[in-house]
Amino acid sequence: MVRTGIVGLGYWGPNLVRNIYPSRRSGGMVICDRDETRLRRTLDRYPGIGGTTSFDDLIADPSIDAILVATEVMAHYPLAKAALEAGKHVFVEKPFASSVAEAEELVDLGQRHGLVTMVGHTFIYSPPIIKAREILQSGELGDLYFITSTRVNLGLHQKDVSVIWDLAPHDFSMLFYWVGQEPMTVQAFGCDYVLKGIPDVAFVNLRFPDGMIANVQLSWLSPSKLRRTVIVGSRKMLVYDDTEPDEKIKIYDKRVDVIEPASFGEYQLAYRTGDIVSPRLDTFEPLAAEMEDFLRCIETGSEPRSSGKDGLAVVRALEKADASLLASIGSGEGA
Repeated sequence: MVRTGIVGLGYWGPNLVRNIYPSRRSGGMVICDRDETRLRRTLDRYPGIGGTTSFDDLIADPSIDAILVATEVMAHYPLAKAALEAGKHVFVEKPFASSVAEAEELVDLGQRHGLVTMVGHTFIYSPPIIKAREILQSGELGDLYFITSTRVNLGLHQKDVSVIWDLAPHDFSMLFYWVGQEPMTVQAFGCDYVLKGIPDVAFVNLRFPDGMIANVQLSWLSPSKLRRTVIVGSRKMLVYDDTEPDEKIKIYDKRVDVIEPASFGEYQLAYRTGDIVSPRLDTFEPLAAEMEDFLRCIETGSEPRSSGKDGLAVVRALEKADASLLASIGSGEGA
C-alpha cells in the first residue's frame, strides 16, 4: 500500500484526495496547504488523514512514499524536485514544469533514483480518448491524414501564463497518445486582446514525422464552450465531442476516392457517404483511473500511461508553440 502526501488544496487538489482516499492501494495520506481554512475544510471531510501547512513536513516524513503536486505552475518544478531528491515518487498536475530544462531534470532525477514520475494528463484516461486510440490502432480510419482540435470558452483568463500553457496540454497529450510520436515542427500565431502580454487566442500547427498534420485552436474568448476534435483518415473520419452528453465519439463512413481514367483525361473523384456509428464507451471516472495507475506503478515498478517522459514531450511542444506565438505577436503577425 502507498502512503501519499498531497500539496495544494485549491481547485484540483481536493479531487486528488477524493479519488485516492477510498483506493484499496492507499495506505493513508497527509494533505498540505498554506491556507489553514482550505486545510481544515478538507480534513473535516476525510477522517483519519493527516494535515500540515508546511511542505517540509511531507518531505521529512519517512512514512510518505509519494507526493502529488497540485499547485500553481511555477511551483511544480521546485516541489517535485525536492520530493524526488527525498526519494519519493512524484505526480505533478499538468503542465509537468514551466520549461523543457526543468522537465528534463525531473525525468532524469526520477530515472536515477528509480522513482515513478507521472503527469496529470487526465484526458488520456477517459473512455472516449481510449476508444479513439483503439480505433486508430485498428486501422479502421485508414491512413491518418490530419487532426483538427478546438478548445475554446469565455475565460478563465490567467495572469501568469498564455492560453497555450493553460489549454494546450490537454490537446497535445491526447494527440501524442493517439499518434505515438512527437511533432517535428510546431508553429503558432495569435494575439493578446484582453491583457497585454498574456495571449488569449492561439492557432497552433503541428507536423509529425510520418507526414500527419494537426491544428489546435485555443481561446479564452468564445461565446460558447467547444471541445471538439476531428480525425480524418483515408477510409473514414472520427469526431470526438466532449460536450456531447452521450455520443461523444462518432465514426463517419465518409471519404474521397480518386478514380484513375481508363484513357487519357482528367482524374475523377468519387465521394462516399455511408453510416454514422457511435461506439459504446466504458463508464468510469478518468481521474480515478489515473490515480489507480499512479499507485499501481509505485507498487509494481511499471511505467504509467502519462509518465514524466510524456509530460516532457508536452512541455517541449508547449515551449515551441509559446515561443512561436510570442514571436508572431511581437512582429505584428498576430494583430
